[in-house]
Amino acid sequence: MKNNIKDATRDKLAFQRTHLANERTLLAFWRTALAFVGVGLILIKFIDSWASRIIAVISIFIGALMFIYGSISFFSYKKDINKRENHIEK
Repeated sequence: MKNNIKDATRDKLAFQRTHLANERTLLAFWRTALAFVGVGLILIKFIDSWASRIIAVISIFIGALMFIYGSISFFSYKKDINKRENHIEK
């Protein structure tokens, strides 16, 4: 009995750590996306050449893609984690 409670507590804590790791990964994607968009906007605002504008647009596009990919990945992994967590509890 005592061992089952210990195992259940350990499993619950493991899933909580996994959820937190997933959230940290999402925030890392968002932070990187924000940096790409910021660099792109700075290039557009302060450097006046056609090459910098192309790099700026590419940078902003990559930032937007990273934001979208990170969000989709977060929700996909969250769904998978919840499914596994519910499967273990039953």
